[in-house]
Amino acid sequence: MVQAMSLELEGPRPGLVIVTGGGRGIGAAVASGLASLGGHVLINYANNHRAADQVAQHIRGSGGEVFSCQADIGAESGVGALYAAADATGLPLIGLVNNAGVSGGFSRLDALSDQTLRRVLAVNVAGAMLCAREAVLRMSTKHGGCGGNIVNVSSIAAKLGSPGEWIHYAASKGAIDTMTVGLAREVAAEGIRVNAVAPGLIDTQFHAAAGAPERVARMAPGIPMGRAGTPEEVADAVIWLMSRNASYVTGVTVPVGGGR
Repeated sequence: MVQAMSLELEGPRPGLVIVTGGGRGIGAAVASGLASLGGHVLINYANNHRAADQVAQHIRGSGGEVFSCQADIGAESGVGALYAAADATGLPLIGLVNNAGVSGGFSRLDALSDQTLRRVLAVNVAGAMLCAREAVLRMSTKHGGCGGNIVNVSSIAAKLGSPGEWIHYAASKGAIDTMTVGLAREVAAEGIRVNAVAPGLIDTQFHAAAGAPERVARMAPGIPMGRAGTPEEVADAVIWLMSRNASYVTGVTVPVGGGR
């Protein structure tokens, strides 16, 4: 008989989960959801201290345990600072949610600047891979760790290509999909599962930050389900992948796109 599903994070208690870009949007929803399951969460943010502090206050107000760290993961020094903060908590690392990302704004490829391209790749690809590297060094049983989970945040854009909008962003998320499969197979026997979620049109500030605040309302009618998704709906998928309920799932990218 199938029992009603209740989620429980994998790994020892207490354990620490890092959420990059955890100060707003999908990252904030993930951090809050993980904390509600009893996880100790480290929120990473690049610049917006006020937003990250609001998320941390909400988690503490709900009885959760949270730390925060300002660090630009688009630079290796920033990744180092993030993991130094994680080590300083004294908690074993049991998870990483690679959520931080930048769009680079809207642009055709023939108008894309070198500076924008390099920044998108630095944060979305190199930053995510360096964060995963440091997580593996701490969680892998090969390195004396107790295992854990990595969930990467990709995008439906990787499948669609996003012509006329942000091929550069879509390509960076395609790299995340490839990294997810490769790393999952590389560390599967070392106690680490690696998966990804691919959000579609999600109602966050991401679109306004890219320069198109009306994008969600404009595109929502074209989604098969007729609406944009919420950060919490993406967070639910992330949290499931990090739970014991997904204990035999690795190397997959779960689309959360309303059928798009």
